[in-house]
Amino acid sequence: MVFASADVGFKQDVPEVQNTFLEDPVMVSVLERLLPSKVLQEISPDLVQICEWANTEGAALTERMEADQPKLRQYDSWCRRVDELLVTEAWKKQKEIAAREGVVAIAYERKYGEYSRIYQMAKLMLWTSGAGLYSCPIAMTDGCARVIEVNGTQEMKDQVYTRLTSRDPRVFITSGQWMTERPGGSDVGRTETQAVWNPSLQAWSISGFKWFSSATDADVAMLLARTHDPANAGAMRDGSKGLSLYLANVRDEQGKLNGVRIHRLKDKVGTKALPTAELELDGLVAQQVGASYRGVKNISPILNITRVYCGMGCTAAMQRFVLGAKEYARRREVFGNLLKNQPLHLATLANMELQYRATSQFTFFCVAMLGRIESLDNNLPQVKDRDIPLLRLLTPILKVWSAKHAFAMSQEAMEAFGGQGYMEETGLGRAMRDVLVNTIWEGTTNVLSLDVLRVMAETGGDALELFIETVRGFLAPLKAPEWAQSVKSLEECLVLISSHFNKYATLETRALLEASARGLTFAMADTIAGALMCQHAAWSAAKAKVNASNNTIAIEANVDLISAQRWCEGLDRKIAFQISALGNENKYEEDKQMLFGLADARTLHTAPASSSVSPAGINARL
Repeated sequence: MVFASADVGFKQDVPEVQNTFLEDPVMVSVLERLLPSKVLQEISPDLVQICEWANTEGAALTERMEADQPKLRQYDSWCRRVDELLVTEAWKKQKEIAAREGVVAIAYERKYGEYSRIYQMAKLMLWTSGAGLYSCPIAMTDGCARVIEVNGTQEMKDQVYTRLTSRDPRVFITSGQWMTERPGGSDVGRTETQAVWNPSLQAWSISGFKWFSSATDADVAMLLARTHDPANAGAMRDGSKGLSLYLANVRDEQGKLNGVRIHRLKDKVGTKALPTAELELDGLVAQQVGASYRGVKNISPILNITRVYCGMGCTAAMQRFVLGAKEYARRREVFGNLLKNQPLHLATLANMELQYRATSQFTFFCVAMLGRIESLDNNLPQVKDRDIPLLRLLTPILKVWSAKHAFAMSQEAMEAFGGQGYMEETGLGRAMRDVLVNTIWEGTTNVLSLDVLRVMAETGGDALELFIETVRGFLAPLKAPEWAQSVKSLEECLVLISSHFNKYATLETRALLEASARGLTFAMADTIAGALMCQHAAWSAAKAKVNASNNTIAIEANVDLISAQRWCEGLDRKIAFQISALGNENKYEEDKQMLFGLADARTLHTAPASSSVSPAGINARL
């Protein structure tokens, strides 16, 4: 009898996705609907090759980046402060590849006009699996380029913008984004960093402390600072109205740090390969971007882009989770049958697939709007009255919703692989830790849910009406009987969202509206994603009708129909609970009592005379 050993016995076939673009019909179908056929035909070879790179060189670079994480050498052997940030050669190689592949440049070359953003984001989505975490500095570089394009001086455009958008690795530079400080987090109105005009340098001198600076090795950085008014004895304004936006070189012409001291590197839960630091600024020489005291407004192009990057990064993660889990299900046999034939496992994967499909539709819808805003005349009614205000509303919704679901899906994907999913070698643990950052970077779920309310309130409800009008525009052509139930469910969702906002959008009921902000945000995401899935399925059905003899297209159309109908089934009931569960009129006060009321009352009643707690004091509390 032959016994199993380390080398003899059962060996599981390794699940491998060979080429993400070729193996994912969802992504291909979305691009086919959004892009002119000629454009898709031209860019497809590039999308195929970036997948091949990601699975080979990209995968190897990512492993090296994770194995050799950034380090900070603050002092040399003679105790001189040097603040040398040490990153692996693999990290530096990623910068070269990002330039050569045009990961930023594609969007600004605008070879395909409004479709250039779709091309760029599609490539980015496939590139990320081999880029490790270099997508973070690329996101900030992209945002910086857009801000300079919109608000920068001609000098900034000539000297910085052209390098941020270059394909030449010798020319290409990256940008950091230094906004977060200790007092405020997302509340930038509490910024302590100050900018003072230096007449001898004809530049601003910036001093302060930045709590988070991702991509610390960037070449330039954009940051907010509280402006001293040189015409008013250096007076400063409080809150966010006192902030201006600045652009600075991280190093001077001699290669020395430009008034920057790296206090320490952050020890994060994930994104370990990405250098994130605390920075002390002391006389950082910078130039102002845009008008004084308009800092928050002037960074809005960055926020639109980085939130879309979050959405696309989460979509990319979901794509890998779904494709990997499906590939494993095709190979793994348990209890005499493949996993792909096991009913419960099949149902689990189907839920993952549905969420991925919905997220893909929502993300690329936002990308298409971004492309139109950047490429078309902003005075066109479609752009001015629809795309610009709608994108402002939808980017925080997309970011919140995609991030939450991507992290949840990472856990489902890990379970789908069983014990092997829990092993570091499979990469799922790292993927889970890394995808988690999207729930926090650029604003937590609560912060961005409140931002959604702010947009709707500041527009007097116009943003919400535009949202409703947009969703109904997707539903209007769906007249066939098979769409009746889905349309009815989505219409009911719109009524629930609108009535809830209008009921509580008053000063007296503001707390109740804020308490339900999460539910409202997720409800809006679920609704527009469902409408987009229906729109896509209708397009797919029309395509199948034209190609009646093509069985593959017919199957695809049927799958798109099933997906859209299943997403919308019972969605109105889900949303009704989502909103009401968080916005109950009694729940706000009940929550305060449950969380703090009793504890505070006990503390006040039994407050000890000193810091020590005696047995008698403990008994009194009990």
